[in-house]
Amino acid sequence: MQVSAVHKAYLKGLMSYGASEMVAKISRLFVVVVIARMLAPEQVGLAAAAFAICETIKALTENGVGQRIIAASDNELEATAARAHWIFWRWAMALIAFQIGLAAVLFACGFPVIAGLVAVAALEYLFMPGGQVQVALAMREGRHPQVATIAGVQIVSANVLTILLAIVLPSPIVLILPRVLTAPIWLIAVRRLRPWRKCAAVTPEPIAPFVRYGLPVLGVEAVKAMRMHSDKLIVGALLGAEGLGLYFMAFNAGLNIATSYASALAKIAFSHLSQSLRLDVDARQSGILSLIVISPFIIAQALLAPTYVPLLLGDSWADVVPAVSILCLCALPLTLWTVAAARLRLRGQPEIELGVDALLVLMLTLSAVVTAPMGLTAMATGYLVTTSAVLLLASAPLFLPSLSKPIQEI
Repeated sequence: MQVSAVHKAYLKGLMSYGASEMVAKISRLFVVVVIARMLAPEQVGLAAAAFAICETIKALTENGVGQRIIAASDNELEATAARAHWIFWRWAMALIAFQIGLAAVLFACGFPVIAGLVAVAALEYLFMPGGQVQVALAMREGRHPQVATIAGVQIVSANVLTILLAIVLPSPIVLILPRVLTAPIWLIAVRRLRPWRKCAAVTPEPIAPFVRYGLPVLGVEAVKAMRMHSDKLIVGALLGAEGLGLYFMAFNAGLNIATSYASALAKIAFSHLSQSLRLDVDARQSGILSLIVISPFIIAQALLAPTYVPLLLGDSWADVVPAVSILCLCALPLTLWTVAAARLRLRGQPEIELGVDALLVLMLTLSAVVTAPMGLTAMATGYLVTTSAVLLLASAPLFLPSLSKPIQEI
């Protein structure tokens, strides 16, 4: 496949995010090593439960508002940014109130440790709205490498802080608190990268277009978060905190690169394709290029798991090796679906993405319930088979164009 100048720019942005993610994952690797040695599986399980709750709620920050800034015309840009700023602040305050309220409910139900972790994590939302417009504007202007660098610096800083805290004070809080403490790094950096202030003379865009576009996107992101974390809550309920700790470490090691790559790809793909005059063709080529880039790393990660997992985590974690190898492969169907989903959003069809993700959540939940009694390897196999079947079928209309018309008619 011939790579055009446009796709070279796409690959440059993808590689920038990929390099940032690689540095972040190397630092995360040290976190996993330290956590495996300093925290008991039960402590990891408590932190994993809180982490799953917080990540599910944090998905609600992906409400499509930033994407409207990226896709806005030049004439509408300032009005769109002004309304987006208004929405970002009110939405963040609502999420803080909701999460702290949920923490109070958890405390009342007899889960004080999880409640405390959830309440602390809510403080991160104080720093987000002050920089979200700036990030969207920078992405609109093609500053993907700089945005990726800033995100990478924050993640690495949080990981270093996690390691230090785990050594000094080994407890579940070390997996939550660093995210809050390093949030100012991100805020200061993005405001310097792309300065922006609301102009008092500009009338903000009406809120209705944001609601129409944002509600399906919000549903997609919430369901996507449930896809990633609902199984952890099921495992915790069925197997307890210690079982959840083992499960969390295996899935974190296996799916970490897959999910981080997909997250970076989603940002790059939407920004790149929003400028395309041949949406379907460019989306198809972008998906194939993305798969070519990630496949060697994923295959190597899967094949080398028997070597690096015991070496890094210790012999006591050797039982999770098969699960890690299997879960690495989830990155491949997820890559194709990420590009296909970006295309759907740009075609004004986020409800289709929502339906696919909702189906996947349902199927993964059933898979977790059925396979949990059989052990980690069975759960990982069920996760891979289910994810591949649903996402490859959903991506088929883009990557196999001959199927598009029949599927749309149905």
